Formats: sequence, structure tokens, C-alpha cells
Amino acid sequence: MKNLIKIENLKKHFDNDGVITHVLHGVSFEIHQGEFVAIMGPSGSGKSTLMHILGFLDKLSEGKYFFDGQDVSQLDDDLLANMRSQKVGFVFQAFNLLPRTTVLDNVMLPLMYVKLTGVERIKRAKEAIESVGLGHRIQNLSNQLSGGEKQRVAIARALINQPSVIFADEPTGNLDSKSGLQVMKILQDLNLRQGHTIILVTHEKYTAEHAERVLRMKDGLVIADEKVANRILADGASELAK
Repeated sequence: MKNLIKIENLKKHFDNDGVITHVLHGVSFEIHQGEFVAIMGPSGSGKSTLMHILGFLDKLSEGKYFFDGQDVSQLDDDLLANMRSQKVGFVFQAFNLLPRTTVLDNVMLPLMYVKLTGVERIKRAKEAIESVGLGHRIQNLSNQLSGGEKQRVAIARALINQPSVIFADEPTGNLDSKSGLQVMKILQDLNLRQGHTIILVTHEKYTAEHAERVLRMKDGLVIADEKVANRILADGASELAK
């Protein structure tokens, strides 16, 4: 299986007026193309900081980061922005949708700087919206949707640029259990049926067990890297890890 992400002794610290705060203390792991990996840990463990670095939202302080074979450790802000727009998609706990804007326009937002015709943009957006089961909501405003529907729109938006990896940061955190299960089913379908690489950040053991592999973090370190022994499938079944 192709190696998509490789991290070597990654460290991150923040400098606030001379006060240094160390967040990541030397993290190393690999993620292969097509994997569904959960990064799990309590608040303050460093999991969100790690996701921001993996998703090109922030820079590492020390160490190496290889993405699809390319050393991206020292890219400048412009090149990081290019990688972010072309290679990754994000799904956040707070949805981050424009409230008085249609589902179609929300999903098309990442295409603003992509060289496509208007017809091509609409076609790609409609396909993404259909893939999350919201074709009937395409002209609704986002503030007319339920929480679960909003998160499905966010997933469609994350798919629009056909990214190499989708990062989902606490995607069920603002949802009831039924809506959360629907979101996890969509993420699993994207992984199992379409081959998308998914990296899920969560503090919940139940949510993490929808992935096939879990990286457990504590105090800025990966303390365990495990296959999920009895993976939960969002349709209520389960699958013994192979």
C-alpha cells in the first residue's frame, strides 16, 4: 500500500512573547493511502495541533513531514496554501458553512480559485452533494438544515477538490447520536467503497472505533498505534480487523 504521510520526530512549540510552550515532543508514524485512521486523545494531548500540521494549516518546529513522497517540512506559506487547497479536505465540528447561502454555493466555495467553467463547477458540486445524500436540499440555505445535514454539506465541500486525504476534526461533536451515526456512515463509505484516506480526530473511544487504526495521544506523544480489533460499522454491524 502506498505511503501517503510519513512523520519523523515531529515537534511543535509556540512562542508567545518569549514564553515557549511545547505541544508535540517527537511524534513519528506513517499513514498509507486508503487508510481510515483515528487520532484519539484527551483535551491538551496535542491531537488538534498535529492535525493542523498534517493539513498544512500550521508549520512544524522540528522534524520531518513527507506527504506523498515530498518533503513538505519547510514549505513557505504560499506553497502550504497550495497544498492545502489541492491535497486535503476538512470537516470541522462547527461545520463552518455560510449561513444564508445555498447548499450548492457552500459546496462550490473551494472551487473559487480553480480553473473550471461555471458549468463544470456546478456539475462537480452536484456530484459531491449527491454523494452525501442531499440532492433534494441543493437549493436550501444552510441555516434551514439540521445539524446532521450541515455536517454532510461540510463533507461534500471537503470532497469538491478531489483531495488525497480528508481530515475530520470531532465531526460528530455537535450532533445527536443518530445524526452522528449518519456522518460516520458517510465517512466509512468514502473510505471503504471509494478508497478515500480519512484521518479522524476525536476524544471519544466509540467514535475512534469506526476507524481501522487508532493513534492514541497523551501529553504531546503518540503512546499507542493499534489496529481496531473489532471495528464498528455505522450500519450497526462490525468487522473483525484483518
